[in-house]
Amino acid sequence: MNKRIIFTGGGSAGHVAANLVLIPRCIRGGWEIHYIGSEHGIERQLVAEFEQVHYHAISTGKLRRYFAWANVTDVFKIIRGVFQASVLLKKLMPDLVFSQGGFVAVPVILGAKMNKVAAIIHESDVHPGLANKISLPFAATMCTTFPETRNYVRSGNTIHVGAIVKEALKTGKRERGLASCHFGDNQPVLLIMGGSQGAQRINNLVRSVLRELLAHFQVIHICGRGKTDASIVDKGYKQFEYVSDGLPDLLAAADVVVSRAGSNSIHELLVLHKPMLLIPHASGGAQTGQILNAENFQQAGYAKMLLEAHLTGGNFMESLFDVYQHREAYIRQMKSRDAEENSAVDTIMALIRKTAEKNNPS
Repeated sequence: MNKRIIFTGGGSAGHVAANLVLIPRCIRGGWEIHYIGSEHGIERQLVAEFEQVHYHAISTGKLRRYFAWANVTDVFKIIRGVFQASVLLKKLMPDLVFSQGGFVAVPVILGAKMNKVAAIIHESDVHPGLANKISLPFAATMCTTFPETRNYVRSGNTIHVGAIVKEALKTGKRERGLASCHFGDNQPVLLIMGGSQGAQRINNLVRSVLRELLAHFQVIHICGRGKTDASIVDKGYKQFEYVSDGLPDLLAAADVVVSRAGSNSIHELLVLHKPMLLIPHASGGAQTGQILNAENFQQAGYAKMLLEAHLTGGNFMESLFDVYQHREAYIRQMKSRDAEENSAVDTIMALIRKTAEKNNPS
């Protein structure tokens, strides 16, 4: 009889990315796969590419570290979600739940605990998100991307596994990336990306200094859905709302990258040896996580950090030119790490199999 696994996590692409890497491995391993997410979250859209995955939607409420009246109504949504998840878990009785966090995951982890189903959670950032902090006491194990994460949790059931990166990202071709943007190979390429939701402040800043940027770079700008500006038409400037299949080629074409500091994105850039200027998110629950991620990479010599509080046209251009000028030093430092990188995916898959067998020996 095939093993059955439930994946959960959502609210942003960052809380789904690792699941999207692990799901194909589980498919090849013959697992029966279910996914519990929200009704309209990005996770539903991203998981839809796998026809073998059975998707189940539950009620969700956002978890906030600050006071807001919405917290009151969201408590009831979360309670409803816990009930729905518990009923699903009782019906499906999986061998394991794997969570990548986000507010949708908490009811699923609680439902798993109520049904005595083992759960593994994965934390991408240096500093654990609120959802994973709440979930950790009810989970068998927390897998971490950064070794420093154990300094922020009291539980001893953490395992450092490293970054989960899509192998497909390594297959990109510079020539294809340049051709897709109608760029030549006679000028360096700057790639700017603001995460799955885009970053309007970065978008506005880039447009304000675009003339100066185009004097030195060809610019690929991933703006976020609905955030492109049709009035800007320049030969050396290519806008995208969102890129999926073509992203490996655009990354291969890039000589330097400006990015938010979400763990999945910056580890992908690290593996690809892309010099980075990181502008961490400055609001909401992502603030602490992204700033610590960027500080970690800056201290390791992989990137330069520019805080959003200091984000002006002048500071942006100065920091960008500094990264580009010292790009070879960043690349050497990133390459020096390659020998230390283990396969996080293999480690987690082995842990999934071991935990499932322990949870359900039959």
